[in-house]
Amino acid sequence: MIIELRDLHADAELRNVLKGVDLKIGPGELHVLMGPNGSGKTTLAKSIMGHPQVRVTRGEILVDGKAINELPVNERAKLGIFLQFQNPVEIEGLGIVTFLNSARGALNKEKISYKEFMGAIKQNSESLKLREDLIGRSLNYGFSGGEKKKMEILQMAMLNPKLAILDEPDSGLDIDAVKVVAENINEIRRKTNASILLITHYSRILNYMEPQFIHIMADGRIVREGGKELISQIEKEGYKLDEGK
Repeated sequence: MIIELRDLHADAELRNVLKGVDLKIGPGELHVLMGPNGSGKTTLAKSIMGHPQVRVTRGEILVDGKAINELPVNERAKLGIFLQFQNPVEIEGLGIVTFLNSARGALNKEKISYKEFMGAIKQNSESLKLREDLIGRSLNYGFSGGEKKKMEILQMAMLNPKLAILDEPDSGLDIDAVKVVAENINEIRRKTNASILLITHYSRILNYMEPQFIHIMADGRIVREGGKELISQIEKEGYKLDEGK
């Protein structure tokens, strides 16, 4: 098992958000987390990564069988955990190439030549249909919402995490860009056997993916689980399908 959450409770913004989450993700598995606004999806993602805005108050987060509750963010990243932010920040003055190179070094990734490194950036940028001039700019500075989301997937491609938590990678994207992002996530997963927890409000990105597990979250808990057939139920009935379950 790559990651396991046991009875996870967490506070964010001085309120109790997670109220007992249990979840297991195995090697190479694609899990999708859905639910209404305010149900706790982003707080769950931040809890796993150790984000300072979230405080775990009870339960355990286990990676490869070892509890990581007390580990700082950088140590969790070294274990192979990657978080794609719902709202990526702009950092003026931090070049994208410098950032990616520093991140790889901090994670002790296999050393490659500068030529290979730049070749990988170029290849992944072209696959994501990112404009060539963006790579020479500061991280996310002046980028559109869709460009920021693609830049996060570029980071994922360059860092090859063991577990990628993708918080609404489809928001802010047009129909064509959703397909491009989905295809790139699929390719990264195929090449690296990465485990993925994908958070989304909409099913459109899932038209291009084959998740094995769907989890529905409400009021800080996972209240329903199933396969891809659960998505069609949500489209027909909304999240009310979970009332009384």
